[in-house]
Amino acid sequence: MGNEQTSQHPAFDEFVATVAALRAPDGCPWDREQTHLSIAPNMIEEAYEAVDAIEQNDIVHLREELGDVLLQVVLQSQIAKDEGEFTIDDVCADVNDKMIRRHPHVFGDATAGGANEVLQVWDKIKLKEKEVAAQEGSVDAENKSLLDGVPGNLPALMQAQKISRKAASAGFEWENLADIWDKVHEEVSELTEAYEAAPKDSIGKIEHDDPLAEDVEMEFGDVLFALVNVGRRMGVNTENALRKTCMKFRERWAFMEAAAQTEGVDLEALSQAEQEALWQRAKG
Repeated sequence: MGNEQTSQHPAFDEFVATVAALRAPDGCPWDREQTHLSIAPNMIEEAYEAVDAIEQNDIVHLREELGDVLLQVVLQSQIAKDEGEFTIDDVCADVNDKMIRRHPHVFGDATAGGANEVLQVWDKIKLKEKEVAAQEGSVDAENKSLLDGVPGNLPALMQAQKISRKAASAGFEWENLADIWDKVHEEVSELTEAYEAAPKDSIGKIEHDDPLAEDVEMEFGDVLFALVNVGRRMGVNTENALRKTCMKFRERWAFMEAAAQTEGVDLEALSQAEQEALWQRAKG
């Protein structure tokens, strides 16, 4: 192995001890009261704040936000230790074993020529791990689904891409990208048919209290899912792609607001043509 681990991490050990002190009988009342469930939302919030710092290229805040993410990991592990479930050392050992096991192209004799090949290696290893776990009885082989490993509370685009990638790893895949585009067009046609059949208000919005409205929503979801498969096949991270588009729209909208304010007018009071002109300026 080329990267020998010789350094120590006293700051990490000190931090673990600090969190343990907070949870001690004479520690912080708030920390002592927390459970896995009570602080679960914090994990999501801190992760999003770290991602925001990354996207803003704000290295100073990234350092801080990564610390907040680490706090959630260590605090959850301390709660588990207090309950006799597992320790932070168990967490580190498990993830270390997983990284070694899932990188045979680094720690074994497998080869992977690029990032896409690495993903294929991972998917095959995960399937093998599932089979071994079922044989050992650590999971219910009859009820454990391939997709159970994809959390249902992930953002929808991220969830869709993970689901489609796992299904593809099991052979449920189109022959080529053109076939996926054909699927997109098929789903768009079905969405159009469902929309035309549903009752709508004067400006074309579907009436959500009508049973046919759900058909439109489902067909719209099918279009998005098909597009996610296009992105996956292209190697595009669809969640990141849409986040970047949202950021771009925010920046252009802020430009439009500033331009309108400079000209002494309200953006909302401008005509559609005037707003479009500002939009084109923002794009430039």
